[in-house]
Amino acid sequence: MRDLSGEHLAALAATVALSALLVAGARRNGTAFSRPARLILGAVILAGFAGEQLAYAERGEWSARVNLPFQLSDAVTLVTVAALWRPRPLLVELTYYWAFAATLQALATPDLRQAYPDVLYFTYFATHGGALAAACLLVIGERRLPRAGSALKAFAVTAAFAAAAAAATLITGGNYLFLRRKPVGGSLLDAMGPWPVYIAAGAALGLALFLVLEAAARHYAGADAQGTPRTGRGAARRDARR
Repeated sequence: MRDLSGEHLAALAATVALSALLVAGARRNGTAFSRPARLILGAVILAGFAGEQLAYAERGEWSARVNLPFQLSDAVTLVTVAALWRPRPLLVELTYYWAFAATLQALATPDLRQAYPDVLYFTYFATHGGALAAACLLVIGERRLPRAGSALKAFAVTAAFAAAAAAATLITGGNYLFLRRKPVGGSLLDAMGPWPVYIAAGAALGLALFLVLEAAARHYAGADAQGTPRTGRGAARRDARR
């Protein structure tokens, strides 16, 4: 699929519209809206993940070199589903940082050969667009804001996942987390130098983005405290007791 083609722009527009609707619904109706919305969105994202695996298997294209869950998008997908169904602080924070620092870029420059109406077009945007919409719902809609110092914790988890992806890359001969080479279709990594320089540069950029996102959340918390009551914290406490 070509970047910024009609089908790409349609998927982006759908992601923006869904995110806005979820935030507005959560703000207006509280947990009466947001809790069932979280459950449904989590099921849709998980179905997209499973559908992608099944599609590759049915076509005889599934391979341990490509399809094991060691891409960051896989981690985002599975953590997002967990955060939607059981919104513990660390899960919500990982969803927030990964969705806005990584998934957003994957939506802007998708590493996707298939186009509409291929099933992989739908699974790609269900998982990636769903993760971004989930982050908006959890953090902006339900006001489950990241804790102080959460950016460094999220970066440590990301580094641990990268180490696991590196092991999977060595064992399978694959290219998980693009640790062996850059995406063929082009990405932000193209501006970060040759291998292995782009890996270190990407890690540094990721940490910087996490810190900016934490600062943005703090600013949002201060501004939001002067607005509507923060029902999301009450929702978080109720979920923690379940």
